[in-house]
Amino acid sequence: MVQVGLQLYTVRDAMERDFEGTLRKVAELRYQGVEFAGFFGRTPEQIKEILSETGLTALGAHTPYVRLRDALEEEISFNKAIGNRYLVLPYLEEAHRERWDEVIEDMKVIGKHIAAEGMMLCYHNHEFELLQKLGEETVLDAIFSRVPAEYLQVELDSCWVNFAGLDPLEYISKYRNRLPLLHLKDMVTKNDGSPETVELGKGEVDVKAIADAAIGNGTEWLVVEQDFCANEPLDSIATSMDWIRNYAKNGGKINV
Repeated sequence: MVQVGLQLYTVRDAMERDFEGTLRKVAELRYQGVEFAGFFGRTPEQIKEILSETGLTALGAHTPYVRLRDALEEEISFNKAIGNRYLVLPYLEEAHRERWDEVIEDMKVIGKHIAAEGMMLCYHNHEFELLQKLGEETVLDAIFSRVPAEYLQVELDSCWVNFAGLDPLEYISKYRNRLPLLHLKDMVTKNDGSPETVELGKGEVDVKAIADAAIGNGTEWLVVEQDFCANEPLDSIATSMDWIRNYAKNGGKINV
């Protein structure tokens, strides 16, 4: 059964102040896993210790493109040591977006190396990969058509698909056989047209339909993320977990 994790970028300030204490609070809220966005100077041994104490699983780690390209062995070694299988390319800086062909070739090399270690590379989208094209395809589709599934899997950010004006359910179906991780998050569109992320169930995204579709298509982890929290982030992730629990009580096939 699908499990529920938290992208720790949501609570980045709390992690900076109190890494171990924040992970304890995440576990108390009954999140089952965490996706790292930096390790805040901790060693693999320190991270393994707090994960063991809390029962949290390292479900993934967002790892910058330049680290994957230039320090891959170090990243593999660190993540293996903490029990993490998924290395996720989270965001491509604007400076690299004029050289997609080269970046995609890099992904092939990186993904092949990671796969040889029994791990997996994933790509996490924003909206720009869906608004920019390579030939006749969106950049996002070009990435997944050019890099074989055995070297690259999908971490679909359903909220950014929605903001790009596309249907997250169509993308979940399209990548159903290579979608182990899905970012579940909600948003509202502000008066100036920009997005503001909000707690699950508080915005305009049909998060129930997205969760249903992801679960039905074999996703392993639904990963709660809120890029910006108007409220205290630890309160926001508690509110989102309340939504998850209510979803489960009303028939959602999720283990919480």
